[in-house]
Amino acid sequence: MTSPTPAFPRQQLEEALQRARAAPLYEGRFPKTESLDRKRWEQLPLTKKDDLRAAYPFGLLAVSPDQLSTYHESSGTSGRPISSYFTEGDWEDILTRFLRNGVRLCRQDMVLIKTPYALVTTAHQMHGAARTVGATIVPADNRSANMPYSRVLRLLHDLPVTVAWCMPTEALLWAHAARKAGQNPAKDFPRLRTFLVAGEPLGAAKRARIEALWGGKRVLIDYGSTETGSLAGECERGHLHLWSDRLYFEVRDSQTGGFHQEGSGTLVVTPLFRKAMPLIRYDMEDTVELSHAPCACGSALPTVRVLGREMGLVNVGARAVSALELEEAIYADAAKTGLWFWRARVREGSLEVEIHADEDSARMRVLQALEAAVPGVRVKVTAVAAERFVPDALLSREVPMQKPRFLFGETEDWKSLDYA
Repeated sequence: MTSPTPAFPRQQLEEALQRARAAPLYEGRFPKTESLDRKRWEQLPLTKKDDLRAAYPFGLLAVSPDQLSTYHESSGTSGRPISSYFTEGDWEDILTRFLRNGVRLCRQDMVLIKTPYALVTTAHQMHGAARTVGATIVPADNRSANMPYSRVLRLLHDLPVTVAWCMPTEALLWAHAARKAGQNPAKDFPRLRTFLVAGEPLGAAKRARIEALWGGKRVLIDYGSTETGSLAGECERGHLHLWSDRLYFEVRDSQTGGFHQEGSGTLVVTPLFRKAMPLIRYDMEDTVELSHAPCACGSALPTVRVLGREMGLVNVGARAVSALELEEAIYADAAKTGLWFWRARVREGSLEVEIHADEDSARMRVLQALEAAVPGVRVKVTAVAAERFVPDALLSREVPMQKPRFLFGETEDWKSLDYA
């Protein structure tokens, strides 16, 4: 049964357009209209990532500079970094919608934040949300010299950490590091209750593997970007709900170029209340499936499945494949094979895959699963040691805080110690 088309938020979109006209990038870009409707809205040009790159650093600034609270930049993994900035009011909007997810963060929680305390917004988003509800924060940062995996495990074990905020693959790496250190991730971290993850697509098979390794602890997803903040959060029933009362979402059909309120295509986003950096019809370049079907959690907000980015597709012969598509097949039998890590590359028209797993049967099982998932593609699977993915020394090292030193004892070799 087709879901009813949601109401068109005319007044809020008109106000968003009015704010956007103050930004240099949008000056003269949007014609004024007496009565905005869905048809006229869909005739407005999209804002592309290249537009945001060209607007660096303040071409999208729509308020006076003294109203800004923070300045950020994207990770730059898909090109030149994109600037993003927020007022205090913008941050209040982001944090309140972020806190709606199924984690139900509260004062009794202790949160390990294991994403970069840097120009991207992820750590700052969780930090602000945790402060809002009075939770205790462990500001661990991400992959810095001062936060090796051994220290992460010590913090998770010795402190009453209940929630970890990280990328999905980090949770897998921590479980592997715990096993290498003689710990059982399913039993030796009893106070940890939930992983809240973001930053990469996560399919059902890999999620199930992570949850099993950690003894059934929940893995919930937040979806967003540095440019927008949180766009969707996962409910207790496992569905990712878009914050459609705070942002207007459209799905662009990649075949026809038409726009819809549900179905498959690329996601287009317009924040309804953003002041510092209004975005009008921003093309996220993420392929999604959006639905307005009712959710068992009771929320009326639409749900979304994030399938990855169009630019993330790789051609193998005549077929395009995505990392998420391959990953679902690779982890499908992980409970039996003990699969940990994988990577793949295209070479001479074939797909070469390396895996690390506990069981010798993994190679053949993964090969069969991939041949079924991507028929017509030649696949070669090789089982390799875990060191090919993550060196043992990286998992076990302890690194003291790095500070400049100027005075050394008689037995110390100052030539071997870094100044900076």
